[in-house]
Amino acid sequence: MLRNLLNFGKQDLIDLLYFLPIFLITITVHECAHGYIAYKMGDPTAKNMGRLTLNPLKHMDPIGFIMLMFLGFGWAKPVMIDPRNFRNPKKGMALSALAGPVSNILMAVFGALALGLINYFYFNFAGQASTFVEMARWFFNYFITLNVYFAVFNFLPVPPLDGSRIVSYFLPYRLSYYYNYIERYGFLVLIVLLYTGILSVPLQFLSGLIIGGITYVLRLAPFLLL
Repeated sequence: MLRNLLNFGKQDLIDLLYFLPIFLITITVHECAHGYIAYKMGDPTAKNMGRLTLNPLKHMDPIGFIMLMFLGFGWAKPVMIDPRNFRNPKKGMALSALAGPVSNILMAVFGALALGLINYFYFNFAGQASTFVEMARWFFNYFITLNVYFAVFNFLPVPPLDGSRIVSYFLPYRLSYYYNYIERYGFLVLIVLLYTGILSVPLQFLSGLIIGGITYVLRLAPFLLL
């Protein structure tokens, strides 16, 4: 995001002003969803640590945030979950992991609904260009894209991402143990995958499919313009 501070210009500042609030909303709801589902399934760890909140400061990791701003790759503060509190630890971990990406998909749907309504009233009743409306349209376009991309990224079956918890649920216990063992190397694996560009095409393709699916379904409503 801020890789080249010396050439940081007006457009970069505008992009940053859009990105920051959307990023904070995205990670806050994502992490809160993990903790909420874990709590509903019997694990009060996140609740006891004050993580069942929409206060973004509770979910922000300072180092992860700095890394994101300067290197384009960062992370939020993971929600702590104790699988021993679940009746079925593997199922509990899988469902609480699934809650994060699903919350992002639902936020993308909400963003698309908001964008469709804005477009409808803009083209049918506004009559003239409005800076506020244009800013809102840009915001929700960015909001949809970032949430879908974040969901797809977290669905990757690379420990410690959410997708690995879901995959682990379907593996035999012995194989699941060895699969989760590679989590200690997961961060390095992700960095290599991201900075070699190996993930770029599949992430963009899958994100495009999801955005296209959301758009297709919502276009069935006559009062939405997407």
